[in-house]
Amino acid sequence: MKLEIAVVSAQGAAIAADEGADRIELCTSLELGGLTPSLGLLELSGECVADRLEIHPLVRCRPGDFVYSALELETMIRDSAELLKRGVHGVVFGALQPSGDIDYTASRRFAESALAINPEAQLTFHRAIDSSNNAELAIETLISLGFTRVLSSGGAPAAGDGLSTLAAMNTLAAGQLEIMAGGGLLLSDIPSMDRAGLSAVHLSAKEAVHRCDKVCTKVGANCGDSYMITSRDTVRLAKEAVNACTPWAMAAD
Repeated sequence: MKLEIAVVSAQGAAIAADEGADRIELCTSLELGGLTPSLGLLELSGECVADRLEIHPLVRCRPGDFVYSALELETMIRDSAELLKRGVHGVVFGALQPSGDIDYTASRRFAESALAINPEAQLTFHRAIDSSNNAELAIETLISLGFTRVLSSGGAPAAGDGLSTLAAMNTLAAGQLEIMAGGGLLLSDIPSMDRAGLSAVHLSAKEAVHRCDKVCTKVGANCGDSYMITSRDTVRLAKEAVNACTPWAMAAD
């Protein structure tokens, strides 16, 4: 089973590499659901990980829904091109139609543009799929578009609650598309994801740093002087949980 960590800094990238993660989803503004990282962040993160893991930047030009205008799509296509030219292993993207279906035209344009730059690039469709009408029905579409994997909570608020849907998606994918469980994923969920046959899990492994003298009025309140960092302990525990899973090939012997 592969472990992917969402990180928002070069330090977070280094922590993920140090603790044995297989991939990072590099982004900014996790509190907004994640946005496209800067080229400076990409370059420094690459220096920090030194080829110890794969880097997959998120390409998302704004927070909010996943229904994009023509100019927003063009922005993301150009951002993706610049990221891929700098040697990333893949890019992360997702777009929906107002109806809730996957935006086939936008996704095809994005995929074709990315693969024209690097035919070996991995394409991940992100959790926009959990806002779609039917994640299971989207599998065939994503395969036809050339996507490598999809990140999903199974349409549930948290991946643990979407386990049955994730398992069904994995069956439908039949090895042609990697189903990666993520979104509210708990460390205790990892063994059940493995037993369901999923081959990858995704965590933000984030913790908040507060630099504020004021008393927040509620737990987790954002007073404007807090930000997210990658928790080394959480990444380490996630890697231990992944390592504890029995490889399917060995289990079959």
